[in-house]
Amino acid sequence: MSRLPGYWGSVLEVDLSTGRTGRREIPAADYEQFIGGRGLGMKLLWDLLPEPGVDPLGPDNPLLFMPGPFAGFPLPSASRTCVVTKSPITAPVASPHRHASTVSYSNMGGFIGPEIRFAGYDGILVRGRAAAPVYLYVDDDRVEIRDAGRFWGMGTDAFDRAFTEALGDRRFRTCYIGPAGENVVPYASVINTAARAAGRAGTGCVMGAKNLKAVAVRGSRQPDVAAHKRFLEALDKARAGFRGTPSTENWRRYGTGSALVASSDNGTQAVRNFREGTFEHIERIGGLAARRAVWQRDFACYACPLACKKAGRVADGPYPGLVHDGPEYETGTMLGANLLIGDLGGVQRAIWHADDLGLDIISVGGVIGFLMEAYERGCIDRDALDGLDLAWGGVDATVELLHRIAHREGVGDDAARGVRHLAGRMGHETAKFAIHSKGHGFAAWNVHVQPGYGVSYATSNRGACHLNGFTPDRQNGTALVDSVGVCLFARGGYAAGLVEQVLESISGRGWVDADYAAAGERVFNLEKCFNYREGFRRSDDSIPDRFFEEPLTVGPRKGAVVARDAWDRMMAEYYAKRDWDPATTRPADARLQALGLEFARVKLPA
Repeated sequence: MSRLPGYWGSVLEVDLSTGRTGRREIPAADYEQFIGGRGLGMKLLWDLLPEPGVDPLGPDNPLLFMPGPFAGFPLPSASRTCVVTKSPITAPVASPHRHASTVSYSNMGGFIGPEIRFAGYDGILVRGRAAAPVYLYVDDDRVEIRDAGRFWGMGTDAFDRAFTEALGDRRFRTCYIGPAGENVVPYASVINTAARAAGRAGTGCVMGAKNLKAVAVRGSRQPDVAAHKRFLEALDKARAGFRGTPSTENWRRYGTGSALVASSDNGTQAVRNFREGTFEHIERIGGLAARRAVWQRDFACYACPLACKKAGRVADGPYPGLVHDGPEYETGTMLGANLLIGDLGGVQRAIWHADDLGLDIISVGGVIGFLMEAYERGCIDRDALDGLDLAWGGVDATVELLHRIAHREGVGDDAARGVRHLAGRMGHETAKFAIHSKGHGFAAWNVHVQPGYGVSYATSNRGACHLNGFTPDRQNGTALVDSVGVCLFARGGYAAGLVEQVLESISGRGWVDADYAAAGERVFNLEKCFNYREGFRRSDDSIPDRFFEEPLTVGPRKGAVVARDAWDRMMAEYYAKRDWDPATTRPADARLQALGLEFARVKLPA
């Protein structure tokens, strides 16, 4: 099989059930059509699951760690890795398949993606299920499945230190799960470098279902390039796009924490379980407050000039001495403003516990916010909460509930299943404020003021996702960025046409704008085909009634609410632009054929 320059031509394939390891060759056409990262991961998932209804927690569900083709090169902010699998948290309104769920893809930074490429692979494919806890050891061509029994049950913070010591070389790059993944909480995350995460869509749950505690990779190779001189020219342009810009300086100073105050001021923040968009105490937990009182270090992912990750120490207050990362926008909102916690040390304490347990902070913040509101409304009492006084703003109760969710103890077992499950158990019209789409909880951006976020949540192929984009063009562009491995925060640093130039210099394949744009549309539509085949239809592309029926009551955007007729028009326009049937959301045959997805079209029900 011919190999495309810039790629290794294969992924590492590991079967935990049999203990077999080897290389799975990738056709050059798959690289050309799906690029890498999220796109190539989706094509592999489609090939490996030829029929719908596979149990996400069963041994047949593959788990893929997929860096893009830019990983392993010194390109700025281009080291992202997509973890791709079938989701354990989503489900359609109705389907003939018992285990129907969406595709799951979650993106993480750090250093493991480049290391996978240094080891000589374009990704890692894990299948099967180990009989007992294991970890995967990869040192170039040396691949071993090793016993992880002594690490099982450890939080991610202690595990990171113990595992690094056990490996004996800090050059290994690792990712791992915490107790939440071990206990197959459907919104468990995959963690690396203590606080970076493939947090969304239950990737850590699938990893835990396979009894896979961790992956450790060390490599000594370097991917080649097709046109070295052209690559160096593109590299210089890319670096220049970040040098001294206001955007770069803002990322370095505040990271995503800069959005905490701005979003609250705009009325677009998730506050009080998305009941409001403005938090009166936001200044206490925003980026400026954290810079003054907590943050002591800015650090970056591989070859990244932004250094947007912040870490520091809580010096005083009720929780002195706590050392951890954040708050970032999503973490500071979902475990801060959304729960009406306005104490910076308290927010940091909750963030640390959630990361240490290996929980998706976005999803678990939504679950706790839902329970706080249900408790306030009398839909659930203290006895049903195992004695917890789950009042708004309660840090200690929040931390205790995080522990119970990760270990699936008492009320934590129901809470571990997500807000849709909880609303189904409670009734009392709680579905109106169970904030999810397809079972996947909303991120930290409210919809009342900006209905475009609602479109993003409703149409995302992994369930609710704020990074999905408001429009088909934006969504296709995000799929492309996730496939090459560039960070979404950094795409503005790459001038128009520069990503295509870099990709061409690496692979030797000529990329014109139309071909490049079609690749993003192809990835998004293949994900859609996967979901449609599982049974997802128009009724699944929805947002909760709260946003149509309950206007904001505080803040500068008081009174904002989504008009249903305007929403219906937005969705109709979306389906028309996608060329999807507005009644069913099935992609048109002609569109799939034009995108080279005939192999998927023939698998779709009418």
